[in-house]
Amino acid sequence: MPRPRPCEGPRSVSLIVRSILFNVLFYLNLAVQIVFALPSMLMPRWAILAIARFWARSNLWLLRVVCGTKVEFRGLENIPPGAFLIASKHQSLWETFALLTIFRDPAYIMKRELLFIPFFGWYAWKAGMIAVNRGKGAQALAEMNVSARAELARGRQIIIFPEGTRRPPGAEPRYKYGVAHLYGETGVACLPVALNSGLFWPRRSVRRYPGTVVVEVLDPIPPGLGRDAFLERMQDAVETATARLVAEGERELAANEVCRSSSASPR
Repeated sequence: MPRPRPCEGPRSVSLIVRSILFNVLFYLNLAVQIVFALPSMLMPRWAILAIARFWARSNLWLLRVVCGTKVEFRGLENIPPGAFLIASKHQSLWETFALLTIFRDPAYIMKRELLFIPFFGWYAWKAGMIAVNRGKGAQALAEMNVSARAELARGRQIIIFPEGTRRPPGAEPRYKYGVAHLYGETGVACLPVALNSGLFWPRRSVRRYPGTVVVEVLDPIPPGLGRDAFLERMQDAVETATARLVAEGERELAANEVCRSSSASPR
């Protein structure tokens, strides 16, 4: 059964206007931060990460003020100190910047092609992000492991999206084996992360829906499990929690639409 699309009634014009306004401000904010960050290329790595974190927080503020889209982070007490892996559900562009706000020194695993984007690629390189050339196959995994171990040795947190690409809420999961390979090779704990961002910031859409994006940091998976056992445990934890958060978000969207419809009805 297809998922109901929220806010398709008489208030949809207002939603589209707010969404377009946010998107304009989002890219304007990005352009300003790109210029502001230029001096950081001559500074230590912490400088560009601090600017990126400010950019992320300002985006969350714009979402709340313009679109009425809030965020709730749960389970932050589960974040351990030091170096570890983070295996996050990936539904939207939203989490690619929002996760910057809750981890001390994150390094994203990203496809190498992103390094070729002017400015963005330079800053990603400066921030010590881990670029993977997917065309190299097994060699790409080996190079990823080397880079990840180097960043972990610096006490960093490695963020990986195990499905490799954004998947809409409710879509069948497609986890790749790379995360299990990384877990087995690095010998550190893995922190699963569930979320429902795709309901409020859908992929391939300009619409930004009001409501509460929920991110839930789950219990860490200790090192030492077999790779297959780890992958099964991680996927089950993330998918179970994500299904619960998506159901919660859908209830909120439905309630918001009822309230808007009621307020719009003639008395």
